[in-house]
Amino acid sequence: MRSLKVFNNGVYAGLLTEKDNGYVFEYDDAYFYDPSAPAVSLTISKKYKIHKSNILFPFFANMLSEGDNRALQAGRLKIDAEDDFGILEATAQYDAPGTITVQPYEND
Repeated sequence: MRSLKVFNNGVYAGLLTEKDNGYVFEYDDAYFYDPSAPAVSLTISKKYKIHKSNILFPFFANMLSEGDNRALQAGRLKIDAEDDFGILEATAQYDAPGTITVQPYEND
């Protein structure tokens, strides 16, 4: 099981977790209950605190490169080109489109 902390404009928004049977995004309590904090995306709304999906949420998948760029990234990062979560972790920490970034989550 791997997890990523998700930030919106540098503010911690929640935790994205890859599980054996899919993915879970759970909003952080402080972020979820702050009416001024926007949803991470239209499809990961703040209507629900926990969102589940059998596949990587399309919003996060759309943050990934495709084609030759993806193959190049995977090769240079030594990550399987089919490992969406690993590529997201490696590439969306600093140079991500939009306001969302991620950081590895270390479970103490």
